[in-house]
Amino acid sequence: MHPTSHLLATTDFPAVTRKPLEIFQLNLGYLCNLSCTHCHVNAGPKRTELMDKATIDQVLLLVEKEAIHTLDLTGGAPEMNPHFTYLVTAARALGVTVIDRCNLVILEQPGFEAMAGFLADNQVVVTASLPCYLEDNVDKQRGKGTFHASLAALKKLNRLGYGQEGSGLQLNLVFNPQGINLPPEQQGLELAYKTHLQNQYGIVFNKLFALTNLPISRFGSMLVSKGLFDTYMQLLKDHHRVDNLAAVMCRNTLSVDWQGTVYDCDFNQMLQLPLGANPTSKTHISDLASLSTLVGAAVTVRQHCYGCTAGQGSSCSGALE
Repeated sequence: MHPTSHLLATTDFPAVTRKPLEIFQLNLGYLCNLSCTHCHVNAGPKRTELMDKATIDQVLLLVEKEAIHTLDLTGGAPEMNPHFTYLVTAARALGVTVIDRCNLVILEQPGFEAMAGFLADNQVVVTASLPCYLEDNVDKQRGKGTFHASLAALKKLNRLGYGQEGSGLQLNLVFNPQGINLPPEQQGLELAYKTHLQNQYGIVFNKLFALTNLPISRFGSMLVSKGLFDTYMQLLKDHHRVDNLAAVMCRNTLSVDWQGTVYDCDFNQMLQLPLGANPTSKTHISDLASLSTLVGAAVTVRQHCYGCTAGQGSSCSGALE
């Protein structure tokens, strides 16, 4: 059974309503140089979906009009969108904070050698996926050779000033657990990452974000194929914490897919669940005359939402506590 058939059913997850919007999370497309086992968007080298310039311009107009303070760029590998540098340059000219969710390996790929320098020149926050600080674990999740390519990219970023005290260039790393486990406590794991990467490779960074794997797309299909889907869902529900509801990212963030359709979060985007404020049909970025109309609106919730409230909680900025 496909995982979405479980997730699209009626849920007992608590109701969530929106606060004022502060962040646009843009999925610039599903094209990626990697095919990671934990990827919730099924990204890969053969995907062709990419946000076009017309949609990017619609986003920029709304960002300027509504004084959105942060653009969070995802993929796939967002840098592989041909309009990536245009978008970043335009957003920074508006004074908007730009986050690049980078898989690191892309910075070592032919044709992208100058990308790290571009990110530094534009003071882009780099939030980079490094699911473990051990080679075997990283290569198992992301493919052979990705660990050493990631280290090379991190050293390049460090040389440019990323992660260095006083540089103003923010470098964050992202941890994803393997198997059917919740992430360990974020603060302790961050210390372990920093100690190991500094001592072994001379690499420094600012913060570690520990993210829970949600049971959708590629990870969800793996759970189903191994007969572990129900076990993992029960784990998430058993560790649900009510106090995490106040800080879930869907309250102040809007997710925009490569076609300009908007969703309550990146995970709902993958499940094609309409925006809670307009549950009967899809909403396009061009339909949003004013973002203030979304304040207080319901968020579309389903069973996968327990992944954001289990244990220490999980968001694109790591643990909620």
